[in-house]
Amino acid sequence: MLNSNPVKNPIVPGTILSKDETGSPVDATQFKQAIGSLMYLTVTIPDLMFGVSVISKYMANPKESHWAVIKCIFRYLKGTIEHGLFYQKGRKIKFTAYSDSNYAGDPDDRRSTFESVFIMRSAAVSWASKKQPVVSLSTTEAEYIAATHCACQCIWLKRILQHIGIEEPRPTEILCDNNSTIQLSKNLVFHGKSKHIAVRFHFLRDLVNDQIVRLRFCSIKE
Repeated sequence: MLNSNPVKNPIVPGTILSKDETGSPVDATQFKQAIGSLMYLTVTIPDLMFGVSVISKYMANPKESHWAVIKCIFRYLKGTIEHGLFYQKGRKIKFTAYSDSNYAGDPDDRRSTFESVFIMRSAAVSWASKKQPVVSLSTTEAEYIAATHCACQCIWLKRILQHIGIEEPRPTEILCDNNSTIQLSKNLVFHGKSKHIAVRFHFLRDLVNDQIVRLRFCSIKE
């Protein structure tokens, strides 16, 4: 990949991967080694988190279509090798989170993948991408579950900050691109859309009512 052409995205927008039972198999050992290297890089490069999370599901039986995605990620790395996270000194501490979900994005089991990133001062300090534990019946439910996981991570990070002497008394803003999720977090509206959601995810409403977190709308373009 040293002589490959760089690309602007770690994974092509709109890419939908499946088990691809009829595809041509590739070297599973080499595939796993590439995934392991990319997983190591996700510790410092948030851009790779989603793509690596998606492609790592196919390590048991990798095909050519999966290998093409890995090569795309390496091409993205080549074009962004000089990029980095810059933590600016002296600015006021502002803790902000972004939450999103791709509804029923996995064609094999129709589960959604949620993503979150936490920004403090000038750069990201924590990020995650993970498949949801249940099948969501609507985009509202998928986004609501994603926001709940994001809020739980938010509490953990705020406790770490308190432990090192950094207080954040204001509610942490979680930016979400789904208005129904924001309304659902405030009260029991849309009962028909929410009555089937597992009880553990309604933990989010308690956090909003206690002003620990606050959901705010953010356009998907942002």
